[in-house]
Amino acid sequence: MTALAVEEIAYHDPSMAIAVYTLLNNGWPFIAYLFGDKGVVAEVVGEVARGRAFLGIASTEPHGGSDIAGIKTTARKSNNKWLITGEKVYISGVRESMEDLPTGGGWILLAKTEKPERGHRNITSFILLGRWNREKKKGLEYSKLNTIGRHGLSTGILKLEDVEVDDKYRVGDVNKGFYIVQQGFNVARILVAAANIGAARWAIERALEWIRERRLFDNRPIASFQGVSFKFAELYTELESAKLLVYRAAWLADKIYIDKDPMFKPQDLNVPVAMAKMKAPEIATRIFEETMRWFGAFGYTRDSNLFRGWLGVTSYTIGAEGAQNIMRYIIARDTIGREYVR
Repeated sequence: MTALAVEEIAYHDPSMAIAVYTLLNNGWPFIAYLFGDKGVVAEVVGEVARGRAFLGIASTEPHGGSDIAGIKTTARKSNNKWLITGEKVYISGVRESMEDLPTGGGWILLAKTEKPERGHRNITSFILLGRWNREKKKGLEYSKLNTIGRHGLSTGILKLEDVEVDDKYRVGDVNKGFYIVQQGFNVARILVAAANIGAARWAIERALEWIRERRLFDNRPIASFQGVSFKFAELYTELESAKLLVYRAAWLADKIYIDKDPMFKPQDLNVPVAMAKMKAPEIATRIFEETMRWFGAFGYTRDSNLFRGWLGVTSYTIGAEGAQNIMRYIIARDTIGREYVR
């Protein structure tokens, strides 16, 4: 149901700002609900559900986003608190959490809690509330980035210097954060793919209207030319294929997390989710690009509004919520075998 809702929101906001805000506030609070302290979850997720707070993900660091095992942010325990130091970049919801929303907000943040040589087995996840009930975290600085699209949702940088986080805000067991966020990314990527489907559906409907109405060369609709109609048929088919991949992944997530079907386990989502996340943004981007071509010079103007959707979906072919080649790696690794794909 969440995937369908996000798809519909993206259809009405193909710039992806509201759609991304919605999917983040559903995907990551769900992970907090599964693995977090129940008292904290009731407080934080309740405010998110009321629209008064934001909860997203803070994993990407300056050296790269896909290399989660290589993060440099650290957390050391002092009594019943954790002192977190590090830097996170390209983080969604910075302005909303730190300035705009009545209660505030934050992120599920990853930090290393043991010696670095242990790789991904030394990562713990925390709920970092940058601002809560108008009180900002000491030691936390933030700035906002000027992105080329999705202007309705902020993207920024977090810098932490011995930021105190109570142990009750830890999500899951110590040193198990990597495994927890992998489940989080699987859930979020389903919704990301659904958002791309909604935006692409809006674009292809605009394309359909245009190629029927636009007339050239003896008053013929441009849809009568095979160079247009055949390409439309291909894109429409690929969009329907991507939609089925998204719905299949969402169905499987329901089986695992809602129905608790013993036939399935969380890692069974890896390949279906990666296929959906690989396919949906790429076909969405291609649909916007081809639609802009069909619109001709008008497609290159702000009046057409097509550029907003194009910039929005492009953020996901660039790598938001997981680089496209990482999706290819996951599919190859889990189908060919880990011993063959390294």
